[in-house]
Amino acid sequence: MAEEVYVASIDQGTTSTRFIVYDRHAKPVASHQLEFKQHYPEAGWVEHDPMEIMESVKICMEKALDKATADGHNMDAGLKAIGITNQRETTVMWSKSTGLPLYNAIVWMDARTSPICRRLESELSGGRTHFVETCGLPISTYFSALKVLWMIENVDAVKNAVQAGDALFGTIDTWLIWNLTGGIGGTDHEGKQVFGQHVTDCSNASRTMLMNLKALDWDKPTLETLGIPAEILPKIISNSERIGVVASGFPLAGVPIAGCLGDQHAAMLGQLCQKGEAKSTYGTGAFILLNTGEEATQSSHGLLSTIAYKLGPSAPTNYALEGSIAIAGAAVQWLRDSLGIISSAAEIEKLAETVQDSGGIYFVPAFNGLFAPWWRDDARGICIGITRFTNKGHIARAVLESMCFQVNDVLSSMHKDAGEAGEVKSAEGEFLLRVDGGATVNNLLMQIQADLLGSPVVRPADIETTALGAAYAAGLAVGIWTKEQIFAGLHKENTTVFRPQLDETHRKKRADSWFKAVSRSFDLADLSL
Repeated sequence: MAEEVYVASIDQGTTSTRFIVYDRHAKPVASHQLEFKQHYPEAGWVEHDPMEIMESVKICMEKALDKATADGHNMDAGLKAIGITNQRETTVMWSKSTGLPLYNAIVWMDARTSPICRRLESELSGGRTHFVETCGLPISTYFSALKVLWMIENVDAVKNAVQAGDALFGTIDTWLIWNLTGGIGGTDHEGKQVFGQHVTDCSNASRTMLMNLKALDWDKPTLETLGIPAEILPKIISNSERIGVVASGFPLAGVPIAGCLGDQHAAMLGQLCQKGEAKSTYGTGAFILLNTGEEATQSSHGLLSTIAYKLGPSAPTNYALEGSIAIAGAAVQWLRDSLGIISSAAEIEKLAETVQDSGGIYFVPAFNGLFAPWWRDDARGICIGITRFTNKGHIARAVLESMCFQVNDVLSSMHKDAGEAGEVKSAEGEFLLRVDGGATVNNLLMQIQADLLGSPVVRPADIETTALGAAYAAGLAVGIWTKEQIFAGLHKENTTVFRPQLDETHRKKRADSWFKAVSRSFDLADLSL
């Protein structure tokens, strides 16, 4: 009988944490998921408690392992490696000596750094695009560097720790790895003393605004310009290599952590996106990435240049164009938690199906501004076209449509940037959009996406491709799979294809109306003052 072999993933997202165990055929055999608390101290601010995140990881590991063991899988001998994937840009500052956070984590969608962005834009010669040449990103509230600056300027504990040389910075991957590999000092499975590894991978580092995209190292001129000390930064590594082993005190002590990618990059790998192929992940936000191969492509249409993946220390780097949308599934949560129109996210599909169309309603979920391709942090959420005829079914449908219209905006920018040559077409000559993420279980959403896009939408059988990508990277590093096996489609599955049913005239009319709605959302940030 063949030896039992398993690989696991920690998938630390914006609203929940999960741990998934895969077998040697990359099929999930057990998982556990846990939501955690979102903190909103002020309008536009979003925070997480890093200790609660760490605890949620531990619980998910324990529970998933219990389930796997109960089903007869030998975890102790069989689990060979762990991959990590995470919400990107979210920023943690902690004390090297105590191991405790110096402040809550500031989440990627948090908009408190707007004044710092304005200040830098006016001070720097290149304005908003001052650092684009080196890091591929505009100055925006989205990226970690601004969050670090805000903490240094506004949180005494952080400022003092930085001055005393006791501060460590990390995105969530770095915080998890540092704790899992020993933190301020622990023992490994053999009783030897170990200390936390302070590392990040190149995909997460590419979202800080501080990494040179070509060199895959921290950019010294950028650090000097912003006044961020290099000493607080982690070491940058590839997405697939042995990083360290889990320290005792955690489940799976002694198992190597061998893969690490930001969530959107992991989804690209999970979807097996090679050069010219694109995927859209629908989670809290929505993120569309097009693999541009071994050359970084600069966007002239509001997209970001970023890393796709680098599968080993000496492997080539694949780059991507990315369009990031801040609010997708989060708008459904808002309907559920803040308005009480639905009592579970799954209900939105039924409610939206009670109407034929959105009845002329357009909803722009610019809760904290708009990301790609607009980059307007002065935008705020609006719902227009309301008449006495409007009911909650129309609003539910308009919320679903808002996700799809936003994805369209990004894809049309992508088509312009990459040009026809930069995209791989199907045998029928069509552009295919691969989709994944929790919201894609909603068939109506997928059909609306195909209709408004005018291209087929392809959904895999396993929509949790983010965790799968991290498992691939870890399994690759410890020799369970080869790169060829992974890209040959380790598990070719049944996909569901949604084909457009809307005619071109209607599609064009809807797109024009959406554009009108988006332009109405600009310059509204001062309404709450």
